[in-house]
Amino acid sequence: MPDTTAYPELVPKTPLPPGPPPRVPPTLDAVDRDLVTTLLADGRASNVALARSAGIAESTALARVRSLHERGVVTGYAVQLDYARLGLPIQAIVAVRLAGQDRRQVDAFGEHVSGLPGVLAAYNVSGSDDFLVHLVAQSPDALRDVVLTHLSGHPGVVHVQTSLVFRSHPGRALLPPLT
Repeated sequence: MPDTTAYPELVPKTPLPPGPPPRVPPTLDAVDRDLVTTLLADGRASNVALARSAGIAESTALARVRSLHERGVVTGYAVQLDYARLGLPIQAIVAVRLAGQDRRQVDAFGEHVSGLPGVLAAYNVSGSDDFLVHLVAQSPDALRDVVLTHLSGHPGVVHVQTSLVFRSHPGRALLPPLT
């Protein structure tokens, strides 16, 4: 245990509340797994295609997909974009280290960053960095402005490292086999 009298910054300002209780994943049967697999391959699959893929009636497929939504298994659908064709050819991953681990500071930084234009995702991670921020920009100068103004210039940020994305390789195996 470190001597906190010599290092007052190690003493938590306020005790952290306990995290949420562990979530028990919903039980998925073979039909649910077939529907999820089909939706992962094509999020726009019609109800007819979903029913066929799972070998069930269309009304059953509709009810099952609705149940997957209600149970929080399916949380939404997303579109994949070609950012360069939208005038945003620069992609970067920015590693950000904060001065401390105060929950309010971490949460506030996450909220701040996730609302910035061009931010595709902000991940609060373990390790030497606290956040990995994936963003797009119109130009190297625009990227520099975001990094200097909104990331390294943010209170509590002590280190920022920017890595340009040369090419993206989307995962082919979307999920390990569902059991």
